[in-house]
Amino acid sequence: MDCKGRAMRPALDVTKFDFARIVIVKPSSLGDIVHALPTAAALRRRFPKAHMAWVVKREWAEVLEGNPDLNEILPVDLTTRRGWWEAIHAIRAGKFNLAVDLQGLFRSALLGWLSGAPAHIGFAEAREGSTWLYRYLVQSGNLSLHAVDRYLLIAQSLAAPMEPLSPASFPLPADPDTTARVVALVGNGDGALVAVNPSARWATKQWPPESFAVVADELHARGVRVALIGAPGDEPIGEQVLRHMRTAPINLIGQTTLKELIALLRMTRVMVTNDSGPMHLAAAVGTPVVALFGPTDPAKTGPYGVGHVVLRSAVPCSPCFSRDCVNPVTMECLTAIRPEQVIESVTIALKGDKRCP
Repeated sequence: MDCKGRAMRPALDVTKFDFARIVIVKPSSLGDIVHALPTAAALRRRFPKAHMAWVVKREWAEVLEGNPDLNEILPVDLTTRRGWWEAIHAIRAGKFNLAVDLQGLFRSALLGWLSGAPAHIGFAEAREGSTWLYRYLVQSGNLSLHAVDRYLLIAQSLAAPMEPLSPASFPLPADPDTTARVVALVGNGDGALVAVNPSARWATKQWPPESFAVVADELHARGVRVALIGAPGDEPIGEQVLRHMRTAPINLIGQTTLKELIALLRMTRVMVTNDSGPMHLAAAVGTPVVALFGPTDPAKTGPYGVGHVVLRSAVPCSPCFSRDCVNPVTMECLTAIRPEQVIESVTIALKGDKRCP
């Protein structure tokens, strides 16, 4: 027993590991799934002959299609009882002998445990009591690690060989038909194409729509083609941006599939965005990002790699990691970022255009 009365876990002995069937449990969210792709690649290098599956929410399964490191994708719906039964049946039918939980929540740990895998690995700092369900614990140690590097610690604990990260470490879907559809959507006009993403999962992550409008109008005036992007359901924030604009951007909010969004970001010269899933997609395909951060920490969840710009204000309460702002009227951590700063950063990025994640 340890000092808190918990049963001690056996130490990882990597010399004993030669797993033939591996399941990664990382159901969500979009950005987190992108962050975990290099870990799947590292596990593939460690276990080149293994059958490797990934449990993912159905809405994000498209991101994993065609992934060369995976043999199987297990899309799940964990919002209903029937969805849970189907998920449990699928993961037990896999007869996995290694379950890797990268989500770190009780439900993901439970899925790994229910898989019946004799080796079940997760982080010692995982939440909601999930650590009680793990057979082996991995200490993440430095809590300021970026999510990409943190997930890789589990692969390292299994003696996976580490390689410098490159776009190949983030194998996102790509096919000519999808690219052709996106070209038809955006056209072949003159000028660099800049994607603008005004949406975010939290209201406290959203830079003001009127500020996005100022940036889009000025870029248009400089001969840049602006494409507004977002998922179905993001149309209201897009409409707010459009109401403040004098010019007409290419409005693709709610108009693209995930595969089409990835294709669009590959042909985009720069992306302007809140802290969001599409931001991580852009970074993964090597598109320079100008990201606006308020309540979250870019050191942990910012655009990964070089060639990106993160703009923040100097207010002392940031990052607060809260969905509820203590000063919701002004939301100074974001509103203090001026459109002129964003325009300057985009201009510099367009000149450099260093496509290297």
